[in-house]
Order: sequence, then structure tokens, then C-alpha cells
Amino acid sequence: MADLLRTEQPADGVALVTLDRPDRRNALSTALRQEGNALLAELAEDDSLRALVVTGAGDVFCAGFDLGEFETAMTDPAAMDALWASSDEWHQRWHTFPVPTIAAVNGPAIAGGFDLAVLCDLRVAGPSASFAHPEIRFGDVVYGPLRDLVGGAVARDLCLTTRRIDADEAWRLGLVREVADDPVAAALALAEEVAASPREILVRTKAKVVRSAPLSEGGTLDL
Repeated sequence: MADLLRTEQPADGVALVTLDRPDRRNALSTALRQEGNALLAELAEDDSLRALVVTGAGDVFCAGFDLGEFETAMTDPAAMDALWASSDEWHQRWHTFPVPTIAAVNGPAIAGGFDLAVLCDLRVAGPSASFAHPEIRFGDVVYGPLRDLVGGAVARDLCLTTRRIDADEAWRLGLVREVADDPVAAALALAEEVAASPREILVRTKAKVVRSAPLSEGGTLDL
């Protein structure tokens, strides 16, 4: 099976992870999350790493969970268990990653893709970026990480409706740090700025971020 993630080291102390399922709009399949969980565990132990950037291949950041898997999981308890176990670990690994994380949102960030972006510490958006939670029409929405960033009023609006916001509105709401024509280049420049600080200080500061974030340590559906 082809790798579902690409990893590069574009600068000293910086890793770039790319969700690499452009034919599926970088949907978060169980296999991708399992591969990602192993990669994040490995990167977390890299004493030279001081910043991590994540983006999507093609013109979409991430379309969320691979909905086709839910059809299989409905009749296969083992598949359902694997789906939620990989999801729970995925969210917690991003939330607790020991050094700063930056999302280069190069296109739509939808549902679980929106969650991935907000679980990162910083976000840079491209002009075509957008954010929405359409899954409220058929399932639970992850609320806590978004509320931590933009407050309860905005988070309720976006989590309880299917309203989609574009990059400029995301910037006005404080969801993204900047809107850049090349969000990956801008995110990598930001990562180099972050990586100029000593790792031990970044790790201690990130630990404070994790402790202060009002996020459940439970599963995906508790967030």
C-alpha cells in the first residue's frame, strides 16, 4: 500500500507532513490516521525537532473523515473499533504534540479537516481556504478545540450550523494568523521563526498550552 503521508525536513528543526490522498480530497481514512499516529509518535521523540507543519496534497487541505468507511463499519464491529481507536489517538496526538504545530491550510478544511487545523497551535490560510462543519447534519461535531481558539459564540455558530467561512473571515475571527498566497511557504517561514528558539523552552511552553486548553482527555466524541 502506498504511503498516505509524505514527510520532509525543509529546514533545520522543521518537519513538513503532507496528507497525501489528493484523489480522495485527503480524507482521513483509518489507515491514514494509523500511519499518522505512528509518525507523530516517532516525530515526538526526535530531539532535533522544534516545529511541525501539516498541509494537504493538491488543492484541498482535508475533507474530513472518509465517510465510505462508516458504511463498512456499521456492519463490521472490528472495523468500527479500529475507526474510533485511530480517531481518538489521532486527536490526542495532535493536541499533545510536544513542540509547536502549524497548519498550512491550502484549501477547504472540512469536518475532521477543520478539527485537524484547530488542533494545531498556529494556522496559515491560503486564499482558497474555507472552514465548515457540515457533519452536524448526520453526526457529532468536535467542539472544544475550536472554542479554545475563537470563544463560545463563534464556536457554537460554526459547530451548530453548516456555515462555511472563507479565509478572510477566518482571519477576522482570529482563527488563522494570516492569509498568504502560498500558505505552505508562509507556514514554513513561520516554523523557522519558531524553531529559532531552544527545543527545551518550546517543549515547556507547549506543555503549558496543553494544560490550559479546556479539552477532554477522552475520545473523539467527547471533545
